[in-house]
Amino acid sequence: MTTLDVEDTQAWITRFAAEGEDRFDSLTELDRLVGDGDFGMNLRSGLRGAVDRLAATPPTTPGDVFARLSDAFLDIGGTSGPLLGLWFGRIAHVTGDTVTVQDLASALTDATGAVQRLGGAQVGHKTMVDAMVPASDALAHAAAGGAPLPVALKEAADAAQRGVDSTRALLASRGRATYVGEHARGVEDPGAVAIAVFFAAALGVGEPR
Repeated sequence: MTTLDVEDTQAWITRFAAEGEDRFDSLTELDRLVGDGDFGMNLRSGLRGAVDRLAATPPTTPGDVFARLSDAFLDIGGTSGPLLGLWFGRIAHVTGDTVTVQDLASALTDATGAVQRLGGAQVGHKTMVDAMVPASDALAHAAAGGAPLPVALKEAADAAQRGVDSTRALLASRGRATYVGEHARGVEDPGAVAIAVFFAAALGVGEPR
C-alpha cells in the first residue's frame, strides 16, 4: 500500500499509546535524570486523552486522527505538551481520505520546522528535535525516491532511533536538561525517545491487510 488511510492511522496511534503506557517508568526516570521528572506522565496523559477523543468521536480521515492527538497534547501541561500539540497539529494538515507518502513527508517537514521555530532548538541541542529532524528528512528522502509507505516509515523510524542514540553524548543547549549540565551527558533525551517510539509504532502501517 502506498497511502495511509484512517484505519491504519488509528492503529498507529493506538500502538503509540500502548507504548507510552509501557514506557512510562523508563521515560519518567530519564526525565528525572535530565529534567523535572514529569515527561512520562505528560506523554501518558496526552496519549490517554487522544485515545479517549478517538473513541468519543470516531475519525473519518488520517488528518482527523492527528488532530485528536494534537488537541490532547495541547490540553496537558509542561514544556512538551505545547510542542507535541503543535507538531501533531501540523501533521493533521494532511487532507483526504488517504494520504500519500509524499503528503505525509511534506506535513512532517512542516511540523518539525514549526517546532524548531517555536522552541528554538536545532539538532545537537539534546531535545526531541534530535529525533524529529532525521526522521522527517529520512521520510522525505524515501518519498522522493518513490519508496512505498512501509519502507518510508521504516526509514523514518530508524533515523529517529539514531537521533535518540546521538543524544547520549550531548550536553543540552535547550530545555530543562541545561540546568543539570554534565549530569545529563550519557542520558538519552526523553523527548527524542518519545518521537522514536511514535515512528516505531508505525512499523507495519501500509502492509496488506
